[in-house]
Amino acid sequence: MAAPVPNVPEYTVSGISAALKRTVEDAYGWVRVRGEISGYKGVHSSGHAYFTLKDDKARLDAVVWRTSMLRIKFKPEEGLEVIATGKLSTFPGKSNYQMIIETLEPAGVGALMALLEERRKRLAALGLFEGARKKKLPFLPRIIGVVTSPSGAVIRDILHRLADRCPTNVILWPVRVQGETAAAEVAAAIQGFNALETGGPVPRPDLLIVARGGGSLEDLWPFNEEIVVNAAARSAIPLISAIGHETDTTLLDLVADMRAPTPTGAAELAVPVRVELATRLDRAATRGRVGIGRVIELGRREVTTTARALPGPADILAIPRRTLDELSARLGRSLGANALAHRARLDRAVAGLAPGGLTRLVEQARQRLAVAAGRKQRALEVHAERKRAAFVQSSRRLRADPLLERLAQAKRRVAELQSRQYRALAQGLAIAWQRLEGLDKLLDAFALSKESILARGYVLVHRADDSIVARAGEIPSGGMVDLEFADGRVAAIATTGAVRPKKQRRRMGAPSPDQGSLFGSGEG
Repeated sequence: MAAPVPNVPEYTVSGISAALKRTVEDAYGWVRVRGEISGYKGVHSSGHAYFTLKDDKARLDAVVWRTSMLRIKFKPEEGLEVIATGKLSTFPGKSNYQMIIETLEPAGVGALMALLEERRKRLAALGLFEGARKKKLPFLPRIIGVVTSPSGAVIRDILHRLADRCPTNVILWPVRVQGETAAAEVAAAIQGFNALETGGPVPRPDLLIVARGGGSLEDLWPFNEEIVVNAAARSAIPLISAIGHETDTTLLDLVADMRAPTPTGAAELAVPVRVELATRLDRAATRGRVGIGRVIELGRREVTTTARALPGPADILAIPRRTLDELSARLGRSLGANALAHRARLDRAVAGLAPGGLTRLVEQARQRLAVAAGRKQRALEVHAERKRAAFVQSSRRLRADPLLERLAQAKRRVAELQSRQYRALAQGLAIAWQRLEGLDKLLDAFALSKESILARGYVLVHRADDSIVARAGEIPSGGMVDLEFADGRVAAIATTGAVRPKKQRRRMGAPSPDQGSLFGSGEG
């Protein structure tokens, strides 16, 4: 009998997976789920985000596609409680289900505020909000860099206010100010302005303004991200934060060098009013001109007063003129006295130049010359004698010829060493000869020499070629051999006869009487 066919429909694996997918999506096509984000590792390179929603009893896989991620107003973080809106679906490849999230929002403002407060305390502990690290704004910046959206009213308000107060050059770095990528773009803009070189094709700003209009806490959340706070803290260019309205406060406001209540207020803080500056300059110029006039007038009065106190030229030259007149009167008298004194000295000199006096002087000089000539002759003789003695002494030293003497000593030393070498060699040979004789005697004492063995009655048997016969079987019948005894050799002829075994032989030290039966004697 054939087996009954069941009426239950049969599915393939793909078919049942597709049916489950349709069922889940139809039943839960639009749901809101509250849970805590877990396993969030940031946005994937594809732009999608994958994480898990969990509570104390269950877990739900979740995915946010790239298009939906761009619409989310804040950046998801690990451990943040959120409300996710979307639909449930299945993933047949792993037989599990997941939630495809369309929108994501914090579970109430309190959750965002708690996260903001925790982040503020952590960054404050790092010293990023300290007033000591804030930079002073330039008084009149030549170039201002603005980081904001190019299509909003913020940039127009800033440009309009700058034009009213003090026109200057403005460089706009366009960024998104809301959404998932807003924080990264703002941070990149701040870093990009700082990376510009002074005097390059794009001039480096003297001041930065980061601005955005008002909005909710979620709208302003990109300016609470750590990437923006760190970029502002590392900025070498002074930075003004103008985010939202005056009541809105972000972490960027705390780390910026100056906080403006509105973007328009940031423009007012960036530059002074040109009219007021011109008025101040005019006032300063007027005060400078008045001050300089007063200084000149005061100086003129002081010069006049000082000139009145100074003596005239006649008063200054009166004393030098009188001194000159007195010296002129004394000069004539002094010249006459000086001439008389020189005349007297000349007369005394002329008196000393008489012929008798000159003769005496010449004679005295001749005597001194003769004395000096005699002293010189004696000195020359003494010097020559000293040189002669030194020469004789040197000649004696040279005749002694110390080199030849050392050579003779070396020859005698060589002869002595050669004689000692001969004696040592002879003595060594004598000692070696004595040792050889001792060894020979020792050899004889131990009876190891051939003569000692033959002296004990042994005989050596030689063939015709003088080789020694070791065995009796080596001698053919009738063969000629030589028998060597201790006192000489005897020729013998081998005869036939039985060879006795070795164990029946007598020792060579006691030869048998019938030994002649093997050999017949001949002439020796």
